[in-house]
Amino acid sequence: MNKAMLTVGIILLSMIALVMINVISNYSTGSELDYYMLKETTESAMGDAVDVAYYRRSGLLRMDKEKFVENFLCRFADTVDNTREYNVGFYDLSEIPPKASVKIDSKTVVSVKGERAGISTKIDAILETGHKKDYYVKKSLGN
Repeated sequence: MNKAMLTVGIILLSMIALVMINVISNYSTGSELDYYMLKETTESAMGDAVDVAYYRRSGLLRMDKEKFVENFLCRFADTVDNTREYNVGFYDLSEIPPKASVKIDSKTVVSVKGERAGISTKIDAILETGHKKDYYVKKSLGN
């Protein structure tokens, strides 16, 4: 009887260890995947949202906010995992210079007592070129 209980205890302990390893792995992998997905999606959406006509006129980069949000959401929707739930938030969108702060909150598949673990990832991106002077702004300031 003693050896049987010891065997059951070892099996139970190994199952608990496997579950814990799976939970920790899911959380850390999800966080890393969210970061790289957010980084690549933001970079691509900012590149697509650059106003080329304004750049040709003034030599400065300008990003269209609405175009950025539309491109970001389309690209993000194509790459997300269907097993997780995402909330996307846009903070501090600036057209000149092109700057975007994006935050993604996601929930993992694993739940403990009905609560799913949350992962929050935020990125700030600024798009810049060589430091050219804006002649229109310089002319309007009288310099």
